[in-house]
Parts: sequence; structure tokens; C-alpha cells
Amino acid sequence: MPDPVDGCTRPPAGVGEAEAEELVRGICFKTGPPRRLGVEVEWLVHELRAPRRAVSPQRLRAVYTALRAVPLRSALTVEPGGQLELSSLPATSLTECVRTVSADLDAVRAVLREDGLGLVGLGHEPWQEPRRFLRQPRYDAMEACLDRTGPAGRFMMCASASVQVCVDAGHEEPGPLGHVRRWWLAHHLGAVLVAAFANSPLAGGRPTGWRSTRQLRWAQIGPGRAGGPPLDSDPRATWARHVLDAPVMCVRRDGGPWDVPEDLTMREWTREPTPRPPTREDLDYHLTTLFPPVRPRGHLELRMIDAQPGDDGWIVPLAVTAALFDDPEAAETAYRAVKPLAERTRGVPAPHNPLWRDAACDGLADPELREVAAACFAAALRALPRLGATTEVVDAVATYQNRYVARGRCPADDLLDAVSAGADGAPGTHYPSTHSARSMHSARSTHRAPGSYANGAHPHGKDTSS
Repeated sequence: MPDPVDGCTRPPAGVGEAEAEELVRGICFKTGPPRRLGVEVEWLVHELRAPRRAVSPQRLRAVYTALRAVPLRSALTVEPGGQLELSSLPATSLTECVRTVSADLDAVRAVLREDGLGLVGLGHEPWQEPRRFLRQPRYDAMEACLDRTGPAGRFMMCASASVQVCVDAGHEEPGPLGHVRRWWLAHHLGAVLVAAFANSPLAGGRPTGWRSTRQLRWAQIGPGRAGGPPLDSDPRATWARHVLDAPVMCVRRDGGPWDVPEDLTMREWTREPTPRPPTREDLDYHLTTLFPPVRPRGHLELRMIDAQPGDDGWIVPLAVTAALFDDPEAAETAYRAVKPLAERTRGVPAPHNPLWRDAACDGLADPELREVAAACFAAALRALPRLGATTEVVDAVATYQNRYVARGRCPADDLLDAVSAGADGAPGTHYPSTHSARSMHSARSTHRAPGSYANGAHPHGKDTSS
């Protein structure tokens, strides 16, 4: 969640309601043939020898200072709780994306290892309470705003990690790769990705009853800040209305704390320009404070996947998502497979509907989600060679399919099994990776528990927000 703005210098001209809506419509979907792919991988940072011990802010500060001297192709940023994130440049192929980020992660791990620290792939911090590492006006305002709806915002800011996959918006014209179809697919396939890659069943050292506690936290933040819009045949107009009707998180100002208004939407701010008129920069900033599961940033940013176990676990959701979106045959198969799931949304936008709730709570123990996931993984495996994927990547996806999808499991089930067996150590590292880090770099039980919801600079690179 890095702050994209250094200082608060703003142009004098304000933005009116009609202009703001037109600006959002113009930037949210950049259509054309899908050609590029990106990934943002977030990690928790733990002690290698004592994973349950909190890493001190002083040690985090020292190691992040050392990392600034490491040459990387990906953008390295730090999250509010000290989590580390690498964001790829836009890649022209899956292989390019995997090789670049893998090499950067090797370099980052080497520096962390010298200080006894390691990257851990978990969607939610299992041991520690949320603790903020970064002290900046943006995060002070964000914390104050999100605290109004409960503690979920602090967990999201400081105790969560994900694999965010970025794909092109798609063609303007209808079809399997058309932007309207891809927008719809992302909101339904997204629930399948939540279930298949759920990897955050613990908080405070105990099972929460959810396979993806990270997804639960997002839902608890509420639909105004972390929800998507209704789905219809004109996603540009629908998203623009959603943006203007969403609450303003903060009003930035030079010097001192930022204002955190209550119950002020962007639309209301453009109509009643107080404490000052909103500017184009304010509108751009407002877009970075909305956290729906699928965020249109010219491209589509899929934000629902938990961080994955193992050094290279992030590659599997990246490969599966790329195949299901960018191969026409696989995209059509995925669309047909997920179509019946639409009934379970009951017309409620993601992620605040029964489908997404069940995916986060039950994972692939849900029979219908398991069946759809099996069909989607099979389609992805057929498509990956057509996309030029290496044998190692295809084998990693096949291994994941056999280990988890075919058995109605997800990585969260391994963690729950380990807790039941009394295993000690760091979740996410005590069970084997789904594939060999060495081979990737050379190419460069169902625990059902009831639960309910409570209440960039480049196209596919660094998303300068949460």
C-alpha cells in the first residue's frame, strides 16, 4: 500500500461531477488484444529460527534499507505492517513474468537471510496482532477511516498478504476475450480462485473457521470501501458510478494530519466542494483507496488470491489465471464452468454475497466450487503450452491440481492438519512446497466450520495503493 504522492501540491482547478465521471470512464478499461501480464506478490516477514516472535521495527528498517541497494527489475515496496511486496513490470509472456520476479525474489531472500529473516507465503498473519510499521499521513488517515467499521481494516493493512494478478482488460468487441465478458468472468472465477488458493485459516494462533481469513477481513471492511459494483453490460458506466458514490477516505493537505471526513462520497464532494474543491489529483488518489476484489486500472487487477506457501507457490495462481483469461479456448471453458455459480451470488456484488462467503469459509470442501475448480484447472493445463509456458510451470500446476483440487483441498487444509497434529514452526514453511524452486528457476482434510460475514506508473506494475 505505498503512498503514490510525495507532498500535496495540487492544481488550482477543481473537478466537477460530470467531469469526474467522464475521467473515470476514460481510464478504467483500456481495451485491445490481451498481450501483457503482471503480478504483485506480497509476503509476511518472519524470523527464520523463531517464526512466532515479532520482528522488531528496527530490524525491519535495517533490512529494508539494505534492500534499497539491490538492483531489481520489479518494484519493491513495504506495506503498512512491514510486509514486503514485489510488483513486476508488464510482461509480454508468462515465462518472462515468472523469470523476472523469481530472480528478484532470489536476490531479496539472500539479503533477508543474512539477517535471519525470511519471506513467508500466508494470506494472514497467524500469530501476531496487527502492528503498524509505516507512519505516514496516508496510513494514519486510512487507519482512522477503517477503524470506524471495526478492527478488520488494521488486519488488512498490517497482517495480510496476497498474490495479485494483472491481466489486460480485453477487446472492446464481444467474445471470449471481450472486456465485458472478462469483467464478468473475473467476479465469478474470483470466488473459485479464493477457494482453490485459500491459505489463511489462522489468527491469534488459532483456527478462525475460515479457509481464507484474509478474504473475511476484506468483507468485514464493507461494500463501500472493499466491494465491487453490480455487474451489467456497461462496466465503464457502472464502475464510474461506483467510484463517485464511494466514500472519500481522506482529504489531503500540506503539513499536519489529513482530514478524514465521515459519510462524504466523491460525488457529494464534487457538488459541495468543501473544505476545498476536489482536483483531478484527488480523484486519482480516491481510486487508490477503493479495494474491490477486481479493480479496473486500465487493466484488470485480481486481488482475491491469498499469498501462497513455498518459494514459488505464487507461480501457480499466476499461471492458472493467465491461462483462463488469455487463451480463448480456456476462457470460454472457464466462462461456461462458472456460469452456474452466478445463481449463488443472489445479485449481490462481490465479495459480499453467498458465493464468495462460501469460497472463503469452505474452500474446495464446497462440492460445486470443487467441480468448477477441477474444470478450470483442466482447461488451464491444456492452455498453458499454447501460451508458451515452460514444462516446469505446467508440472507445477498439475502437481497443485493433484494435491489440492482433485482432493477438494487447499493449502489452508494443510495448515489446519498441522495445527490439529500439534506441529510447531512457521505456517507456510512446515509443509513441502508444491514444486521445486530449483526447477522453476532453471526455466525461469477438509475442516468445515460455519461462519458468516460481519460487518501505477505502468499498466501491470506497481499499484500505488493497498
